[in-house]
Amino acid sequence: MIRVESFELDHTKVKAPYVRLAATEEGPKGDVVAKYDLRFVTPNKGAISTGGIHTLEHLLAGFIREELEGVIDISPMGCRTGFYLIKFGKTPLNEIKKALENSLEKVLEAKEVPAANEIQCGNFADHSLNDAKEIAKKVIDEGISILE
Repeated sequence: MIRVESFELDHTKVKAPYVRLAATEEGPKGDVVAKYDLRFVTPNKGAISTGGIHTLEHLLAGFIREELEGVIDISPMGCRTGFYLIKFGKTPLNEIKKALENSLEKVLEAKEVPAANEIQCGNFADHSLNDAKEIAKKVIDEGISILE
């Protein structure tokens, strides 16, 4: 059976919000790609609304790239408890945490959802800027921990 890192995490033993390095891979030419777990909600204790997580995805897509170099993607988890950040190179967790905090502060200031239209988004009607701001504020207020 193929190893899936996220299935090996004991979801009963973690408390969000946190950031952690989930995995690294080295490509055939030596490039390192790192995957970070950016957890907003404690697993099995709640979930971000679909409109809220969709809006956070749109906002964080730009904001996290303003904070970090080498971002490949930031994608919502299917369980709706956070995001996976995938980037070139391994970045210290304190830098990932600061970038996420700065990005969430920008979410609180957002006036609109980028690319929330029929041409640029596959489900443009399913957004909630209010829900995105509520979860951003909750994460900031609770404080993001670093899991080693």
